[in-house]
Amino acid sequence: MAAGGVAGLLQFLRLVGQLKRVPRTGWVYRNVEKPESVSDHMYRMAVMALMTKDKSLNKDRCIRLALVHDMAECIVGDIAPADNISKEEKHRREEAAVQQLTQLLSEDLRKEICELWEEYENQSTAEAKFVKQLDQCEMILQAFEYEELEKAPGRLQDFYDSTAGKFVHPEILQLVSVINTERNQKIAATCPPHS
Repeated sequence: MAAGGVAGLLQFLRLVGQLKRVPRTGWVYRNVEKPESVSDHMYRMAVMALMTKDKSLNKDRCIRLALVHDMAECIVGDIAPADNISKEEKHRREEAAVQQLTQLLSEDLRKEICELWEEYENQSTAEAKFVKQLDQCEMILQAFEYEELEKAPGRLQDFYDSTAGKFVHPEILQLVSVINTERNQKIAATCPPHS
């Protein structure tokens, strides 16, 4: 099959469509009922990127980075820190998957997606750094929602701990601050009062 044709595009879309059925590993390991998929996560990240008011960032590029950053997981799956796979090995597997995926596309699309993926991986631009923070922020927002759904405030604390000191962008810091305030109120409300 010729790369770049409609048949190649369809195969690409079917592969990327598998992200709807790849659960986020962190939630699976913590026994979250009905964990979100990788595409659920990337969709809300893209919406978060769309919401930025930061005029110094290329908003369009941020949305594209959010849509591409976990694309390789349709082939390699969602590799979590608990899987004990080195950063180098994870990068190697994902890079190979991006190459495999984009072989199905026209040269210009292949180049665009590979460049976006590399930019995010290398954290080489302000946009990539912003989207990395969105990635972490979306994760703790999701953790907060799971704690609420399970009526188990504080249960997913380790996800919050893993993001300590990672947030620097003012908009994200504000959002994280509100998430933490609301979450801490819920935790405090369930703790027995001190005698």
